[in-house]
Amino acid sequence: MNAGALVSRSTLAQEFAARRVDFPILAREVHGKPLAYLDNAATAQKPRAVIDAVRRYYESQNSNIHRGVHTLSEEATTAYERARDQVRDFLHAADRREIVFVRGTTEAINLVAQSWGSEHLGPGDEVLVSTMEHHANIVPWQLVCERTGARLRVIPIDDDGDVDLEAFERLLCERTRLFAIVQVSNALGTVNPVAEMVARARARGIVTLVDGAQAVPHMQVDVRALGCDFYAFSGHKLFGPTGIGVLYGRAELLDAMPPYQGGGDMIRMVSFEKSLWNDLPYKFEAGTPNIAGTIGLGAALEYVAGIGLDSIGAWEAELLEYATARAHERGDLRLIGTARHKASVLSFVMDRIHPHDLGTILDREGVAIRTGHHCAMPVMERYGVPATARASFAFYNTFAEIDALFAGLDKARQLLG
Repeated sequence: MNAGALVSRSTLAQEFAARRVDFPILAREVHGKPLAYLDNAATAQKPRAVIDAVRRYYESQNSNIHRGVHTLSEEATTAYERARDQVRDFLHAADRREIVFVRGTTEAINLVAQSWGSEHLGPGDEVLVSTMEHHANIVPWQLVCERTGARLRVIPIDDDGDVDLEAFERLLCERTRLFAIVQVSNALGTVNPVAEMVARARARGIVTLVDGAQAVPHMQVDVRALGCDFYAFSGHKLFGPTGIGVLYGRAELLDAMPPYQGGGDMIRMVSFEKSLWNDLPYKFEAGTPNIAGTIGLGAALEYVAGIGLDSIGAWEAELLEYATARAHERGDLRLIGTARHKASVLSFVMDRIHPHDLGTILDREGVAIRTGHHCAMPVMERYGVPATARASFAFYNTFAEIDALFAGLDKARQLLG
């Protein structure tokens, strides 16, 4: 590494170390050791700005939104709808009507599967996904395929964890009705060439959905540049609250889709003979929404924008490079997922030590990682392992925390042989 790169790394390290004070939980200890939180792919920690936004709503604005004419309702509605505009800007969507608030990525994909899929899939049709998908981008399609007679097809991945683009091209055919792909794999860290893949599918008239749950915390996303018809993400992985997520959908598609759920706020008129649906996006937002979570998501987007996703991505790339180099120094560790383009995920197995045992020992050292199949059982089957240990990074992580991870692995080796 040249001197310029070292200076850049040092500058980034200082910049992001200063951000740690924004996250109250990072100051705590676990089992008497400083917390090293390396489980960000499961959920990210929350900055004070998000915590304060949620508290402020409950302390001073708590009211149901829409239709209320009193001050609290109007203030809550304004804050809620401002978050929709923030999401539109964050995704570079064309229209705020294309932003639907849901509980998370899972509900967003289920919405598309149930509402669009039930209307457009039939016997002989095909839905195309990849081997590296999270269960949330597999099971909803299995369910709708079972009901409609459609078939689920799967794009293979290679030993490094890259999607097989030649196989993808072969699998695209006149029967393919929908192509759904993860942008960044939660189990492998692979960054897929989604723009290229979406373009190939769209050229054949195939509807496309991108699972962006693991992408939005690490890189800029422009849904119009990607060209996808649907895009889904969760707020809690983007430093926002749990229980809030987003479905982006092109307005013409959403407008033609039937409601996903029935109830309040998704209707224009109800009688016992017939009901008329509300305009977009409210047609898909039945019942009282997660108002506090939505406002918190808006605060998270504002916080991230104040840092810059380009800077975040640059620092996280340094963290991943450092952790990968430390992993390669060991002879007892096998990396699962070695694609050339990766983001913030280091999955691995150690000789003769089960990942769950690793996780338990690391916890005693204050290091939080995720162990298991990561809701990606087909990935585990592809690599012939029952589970992996996964360290996943956010911009508030440090080289010292990665060192603590590998010191914990040394201790596990000493204890378990």
